[in-house]
Amino acid sequence: MTVATAPLSPKKTLTVCGGAHALHDGFSDLLNVLYPLLQAQFGLSYAAVGALKTVYSGAMASGQIPSSRLAGRLGNVNVLAFGTALVALGYGLAGFTGSIYGVVIGLLLAGLGGSTQHPIASTLVSDAFPGLRSRGALGTYNFTGDLGKVALPSLFALIAAAFGWRDAMLVTAAIAVAGAGVILATLPAHNASMTRVKTEAKQVEGRNRPGAFWLLFFIHTADSSVRTGFLIFLPFLLRAKGADLPAIGLCLSLLFAGGAAGKLVMGWVGARLGVVASVVLTEVATTALILAILPLSLTGSLILAPLLGLMLNGTSSVLYGTVPEFVTAERRTHAFAIFYTGGSVAGAASPFLFGLLSDSIGLDAAMASVAGLALITVPLVMALRPSFRAG
Repeated sequence: MTVATAPLSPKKTLTVCGGAHALHDGFSDLLNVLYPLLQAQFGLSYAAVGALKTVYSGAMASGQIPSSRLAGRLGNVNVLAFGTALVALGYGLAGFTGSIYGVVIGLLLAGLGGSTQHPIASTLVSDAFPGLRSRGALGTYNFTGDLGKVALPSLFALIAAAFGWRDAMLVTAAIAVAGAGVILATLPAHNASMTRVKTEAKQVEGRNRPGAFWLLFFIHTADSSVRTGFLIFLPFLLRAKGADLPAIGLCLSLLFAGGAAGKLVMGWVGARLGVVASVVLTEVATTALILAILPLSLTGSLILAPLLGLMLNGTSSVLYGTVPEFVTAERRTHAFAIFYTGGSVAGAASPFLFGLLSDSIGLDAAMASVAGLALITVPLVMALRPSFRAG
């Protein structure tokens, strides 16, 4: 085990990692604004749009476990900063070339850069807040990602509407460069593994429960498939309702604002109702709200967006905060990498599959299928109940 030479302030760690989470989640979700613009310029089918998302999410999925291992050698702050800079390179390339080939290569690079954030920052936060404190700290960290989802897609939409998507990509690249600089300047070099006080670890750290971890993993994967499949095609659904680009950006911001509130609300609800009841509540409500938004007008969709976002994103806060309960501290970096990789794989596959389905049966019917997929998590989370009783 490698010992860190410079311990980090817990609050400082959470602030910087939360800021990185906000940037990276915002970089990822602003792509939902970009895809309709690319479809209009290059005449893409829904399946082709899904394939673009697959390039990005596939790169993110494939890079997360290698990123966690590289962090053990080079220091997680260095790898996190490099990943943020790689996002800048990818988006800058897409904006500079303006070609579909440049976009594909840019999304590949940006996905690889984005793969560094979740496993490394989550580990830094759980290291800074060991034991039972990690659930609350990880919930706060998870909440910060939605702040970026609220701000960056809306900002991107405004810039793209005024100057075009290429300039919007270049501005985003500049923000990523600044973010990488702040990470390097603010946090000292720090390795992925830290020593802990053994007595404290024995008292409050999680135990290895592989069966429970893998159940949690599959719940997270199904939840990510629903969220990604819905979000990537929501702008197309809104456009069919008569939305222009600023209105699409507004709806996404409202959705993500509700998601941000969901991270806080469901953290509170989860502590009182428990993980099982909380996940059942959010997934059943997600199904009902997606089905409800399909026939609504644009105004009705905007009104419903915050509540849908609350339920759509609320599940993840409960799931992320539960990982440390089923994995010991020394295995946590690798476990987080596997956990987030599952979500990224789902994010890579579901847009393409739902794109094919949309081309085949229509967008509304495909979105109804997405809604139905959320219900798969209910029997899975019910099977997880004995693991909490065993604790």
